[in-house]
Amino acid sequence: MFTGIVEEVGRVRSVGNGRIEIAAEKVTEGTAIGDSIAVNGVCLTVAAFTRGGFAADVMPVTLQHTALGTLRSGDRVNLERALTLTSRLGGHIVSGHIDGVGRVERVEADGNARILRVGASLKILRYIVPQGSVALDGTSLTVAEVDDNGFSVSLIPHTREATALDGKQAGDSVNIENDVIGKYVEKLLRTPTDAEAVSSGGLTMELLTKCGF
Repeated sequence: MFTGIVEEVGRVRSVGNGRIEIAAEKVTEGTAIGDSIAVNGVCLTVAAFTRGGFAADVMPVTLQHTALGTLRSGDRVNLERALTLTSRLGGHIVSGHIDGVGRVERVEADGNARILRVGASLKILRYIVPQGSVALDGTSLTVAEVDDNGFSVSLIPHTREATALDGKQAGDSVNIENDVIGKYVEKLLRTPTDAEAVSSGGLTMELLTKCGF
């Protein structure tokens, strides 16, 4: 598990042949072979340490369903080590399992902040709510606006300085992970009838309405 609070911006040394190598310093501290590090929001397992960095194995399915397949040598990436029991949960609960890839549609200045507009599929947007949480390339962010075609987030100066999101331009791909709470709520609401909901302990929108919620 992660928090979406980026610890370090690393740099891709190489990617291909089922492996990605990252130049990094902070995230290798206290890390052992087999530990998890989120690379642009994708939970990867440390397979080896290199001089001034680490390497992780990347399955073909991961490259196909995330934006890691678009990375090239020299690209900057957001890095975060997995949570410990004493970690602060400064962002929100992030699993490192990407729900889909969005595309930056535009970047606009907004005072000392920067607005990032991201186009996404309906499969992603169904879990996006205004002022809700979303992880973009592993960065915990608050949704500013959402419509049927995409959503926007605001990058404060600190986020721009501490992550690789500040370098995003229109047309760039981003990994999106929805807030896991919304997925669980939807699962609980899938019971077909009130009678079945009562007997199984599940919930439906009809049952909640009847109970005054």
